[in-house]
Amino acid sequence: MKIAVLIRRVPDTTAKIVVGSSGTTIDPTGIKFVANPYDEYAIEAAITLTADGGEAVAVAFGPDVVQETLRTALAMGVHRAVHLQGEPAADGLANARVLAEHLRDGGYDLILCGKLAVDDYNQQTGPMLGELLGLPCATSITSLEIADGTAKVMREVEGGTEAAECALPAVLSCDKGLNTPRLPGLKGIMGAKKKPLEVVPVSTGPVLATVVSLAMPPERPAGRIVGEGPDAVAALIEALTSEAKVL
Repeated sequence: MKIAVLIRRVPDTTAKIVVGSSGTTIDPTGIKFVANPYDEYAIEAAITLTADGGEAVAVAFGPDVVQETLRTALAMGVHRAVHLQGEPAADGLANARVLAEHLRDGGYDLILCGKLAVDDYNQQTGPMLGELLGLPCATSITSLEIADGTAKVMREVEGGTEAAECALPAVLSCDKGLNTPRLPGLKGIMGAKKKPLEVVPVSTGPVLATVVSLAMPPERPAGRIVGEGPDAVAALIEALTSEAKVL
């Protein structure tokens, strides 16, 4: 089985984000970047599925710095990596087209990705790839079984879970609970330096969406005490109705 794992480089979720001087991007100074946490579930699934034979290939689209993230995937156990060298656009569809163009003739039985990237929460790459490649797609999977050319999955839906199955090849986006991603060991980190990392220059096509501006959310106003005891109930209801507008 040949599996492609799509990886996105994102700021660490504990990092303090500051809007850059351009007003359209964040300031990367002092920020630690990591593999998108949801993509790690996809990496672990690919490594497990190819443990007895096959190939897991990590694919990332971005500037040269994404090679550091690809090396992390290689250290975890992915067999080789492909760096689609270019500058991603703010338009998710333009980026998905770049990925689809590379993946289309790759002979992959399965394409895995995280359900979303924690820096933009768009949750769109998996479904877009499925449409562009003409492949079945299941999103937010929390269980995966492959047998006889069929993928059986469980996926989280509002109020419960949903069972689904589809023929391979397919595109699946992975959610928390699918597995427990392993940490790279010293042997894996050293071995990652010798694993192949192919660089493929690419460029996005027409871009339909751009970032006009970024801004931090406004600070919440300070709380206030409207009174104490039963006498404060009327004042509280008035404040929730006319000021907070939650009643």
